[in-house]
Amino acid sequence: MAPRPKSTSVARIKTGSFERRLSLTRAGLYAGTRMASHMATNWFGGKDKRDARHRAMLSSQAEFLVEELGKLKGSVVKIGQVMALYGEHFLPEEVTEALHTLEDQTTWLEWPSIERVLKDELGAERRAELEVDPDPIGAASLGQVHRARRRSDGLELVLKVQYPGVDEAVDSDLNSVAQLLRVARLVSFGPEFNDWLEEVRDMMHREVDYRLEAYTTEKFRQMLLNDPRFVVPRVLEEYCTAHVIASTYEQGHSVSSVTVRELSLERRSELGRAALELFFRELFVWGEIQTDPNFGNYRIRIAGESGADREHDQIVLLDFGAVQSYSAKFLDPVIQMIRASYEGDLEAVIDGGVKLRFMSEEWPADVLEKFGSVCMSVLEPLSRDRSSWPDYAVNDDGEYRWKQSDLPSRVARQAARSAISRYFKVPPKEFVFLNRKLIGVYTFIAVLNAEFNGEDLLRQYLYGDPGTADPSSTSHITKA
Repeated sequence: MAPRPKSTSVARIKTGSFERRLSLTRAGLYAGTRMASHMATNWFGGKDKRDARHRAMLSSQAEFLVEELGKLKGSVVKIGQVMALYGEHFLPEEVTEALHTLEDQTTWLEWPSIERVLKDELGAERRAELEVDPDPIGAASLGQVHRARRRSDGLELVLKVQYPGVDEAVDSDLNSVAQLLRVARLVSFGPEFNDWLEEVRDMMHREVDYRLEAYTTEKFRQMLLNDPRFVVPRVLEEYCTAHVIASTYEQGHSVSSVTVRELSLERRSELGRAALELFFRELFVWGEIQTDPNFGNYRIRIAGESGADREHDQIVLLDFGAVQSYSAKFLDPVIQMIRASYEGDLEAVIDGGVKLRFMSEEWPADVLEKFGSVCMSVLEPLSRDRSSWPDYAVNDDGEYRWKQSDLPSRVARQAARSAISRYFKVPPKEFVFLNRKLIGVYTFIAVLNAEFNGEDLLRQYLYGDPGTADPSSTSHITKA
């Protein structure tokens, strides 16, 4: 294994609430002073020039914010990453764009610090059973992953080790980041933003709850055990603690790797169908959805490779820290909108949007219809009416070309042309995360360069067509 770059390692991560709050408070006061000075002087010139100067100031403030967050590492960086993914309805575009750069900031914690965590968590006897590679194979804002081998039988496993103190810093870090956004005048606080902030808080607490993640990983492994298209690592409970997750090492290729790209169209399309069906199973049957669309959570195992299934290419699912359970009260109108979109029932689509509180019966009828039409267009690759498909989105065999369709961009342009943004209401927090998941699934299929029609899969889960589990069952969905 190649040694990790020295320039990206640190000996410790600041997790003391006082020193972190002090750093963020200083940054917030500085940014607030800059913004106040800007607001006091930005009244010269025409509106276009004032708007341009304001956007430039927002970009400058956002870049400063990201630089300060990046210095602190730990949960602060994760909070910034989550805000980048899910904050489009609450934060200025300049802020979310800057926050996205946090996704590229990866820092290793040096081995002596990780070794201390393992000894403290596992105890000397358990720790001695494992031969752990001191070089991590992956690092994130909350922890890092090391390969290991069990001495007694040679079993290969991975240890996900949480950085010391990050679980205790979540609340104070989130409060500090929110305060920084307020002082820097980058966001307007209100009930909707506060609700969203609390959802980010809940998500962060789930992310650092390694016992919950270990349980959820094993739960998904059992639910997918008889489906040869998927691989979920087996959790080794004897090496799991509140800050360490141990699971079997599962090899695979990156989704965007050359090896995967060189698979035949048929095999890539089958992988795409498997990803789409997994989403349907999460949504219609289990009511539990892995909401993090990061491609680092997935690997592709090629049929016939060492240790792989002989007949099936497989999707390896690696991270279950962002799984969310949804109530029937929320899912019922979501499924209503999907079914109505498939059936071309615009009125029922609008009714579902009203139930989910991001449409309003008080809007003009033409605005509601335009908004409903935009929602329906999202299901284009699953539609039974293919007359509206662009020529470039269909291959010679009549199969949908997910990458070439450019669907997300076309939907965004359609929404912009309809001028519905001034009526748009912030959707419930659950819908924000679910929408991000759907975009992630579509992107995953597009990166595979898959070509297939999804209508038959959708029908199976909407109407319980023969050959599938009964999608009308809500036994796994949390009742409201």
